[in-house]
Amino acid sequence: MAIRSATLVEAIAARSEAGASTTARAVAVLFFAALTAAAAQISVPLPFTQVPFTFQPTVVLLSGLVLGPRLGAASQALYLAAGVAGLPVFAASATLPPGAWRLLGPTAGYLLSYPLAAFVAGALARRGFDRRYLTSVFAMALGLVVIYACGTLWLAYGSFGRTAIGLSGAIAAGVAPFVVADVVKLAGAAGIVPGLWRLVGTEPRASQRL
Repeated sequence: MAIRSATLVEAIAARSEAGASTTARAVAVLFFAALTAAAAQISVPLPFTQVPFTFQPTVVLLSGLVLGPRLGAASQALYLAAGVAGLPVFAASATLPPGAWRLLGPTAGYLLSYPLAAFVAGALARRGFDRRYLTSVFAMALGLVVIYACGTLWLAYGSFGRTAIGLSGAIAAGVAPFVVADVVKLAGAAGIVPGLWRLVGTEPRASQRL
């Protein structure tokens, strides 16, 4: 048995009728997929790495906190599917491959980690970590570790026509330039969901088997 908490989107959807509740969840998934795509457009290329600076990781982690593990992962899978279909949802780049080929390029590890990172943050939200600031920071930080780990390993060893740069080179190119900014963004964004809970009002927790 484990303590199971309603996610924010579930708490909001529960106040609607059954059909409207399902629609609210679907709209929330679409919203976060679109928000991830929008965040990709705010990108800053850096001269010493092929990994651009974007606001996507923050949105990915928020999708998990708001939607929970399954819907959060679904929103990010939908985002990736849109990119594979050729929609302009990935960060603009003169050097990174377009469309579906982006998922074989140097930033593929980061992109492919998004559903997993959202799932991890959402799993902690499911246990009530999204109700308070410090626990929200922890949930988002754990999801950020997933993004960095997947992105770094791909940079280090994923070849596909590229020369492997090794783990130390991948950390220098894919983690070190971004970690301070990502932590600052995370610290600011972690207060959003607890703040929304205060507006929505907490839902009773139920002990259920997960």
